[in-house]
Amino acid sequence: MASKFPPATRDDHDTFCIHEKWELKRGAKGQPVRHHKTYVLELWDGRILRTRISRPVNGTQYAARMWNHILREQLEVDSVAFWACVRKSELPDRGGPERVEIEKPVPLYLYRELTRLGVSDAEIAQLNVSEAAELYAQLLRDSEG
Repeated sequence: MASKFPPATRDDHDTFCIHEKWELKRGAKGQPVRHHKTYVLELWDGRILRTRISRPVNGTQYAARMWNHILREQLEVDSVAFWACVRKSELPDRGGPERVEIEKPVPLYLYRELTRLGVSDAEIAQLNVSEAAELYAQLLRDSEG
């Protein structure tokens, strides 16, 4: 079965790392490492990915087994994400912490007015801002009529 992607090269591997903004590591003297071009990427969850590209970085193709290992173990992406990054600069989805919508607390002035009208702290804690404002308006209408 033929793959829908061409064999990956060292240039493709390097392009991927550049597009995704992997950090190029240097040796102890601050010079680039001579035998491999080494990149690291720190992920949002604290893990650090490391990949190495043998020099020279050129059009030399990787063997299929080697390339599958690099994708899975070093880059942690599939072929589709890899080629989208190389060809279109589309960054791979590396997940991330879930965004939790936090509702704004009831403003202090509204809290004070509600407690003045006899609403307990526990009841106010269960309300969002719009519900608290609605309750306040209702209590004012009830007290006037």
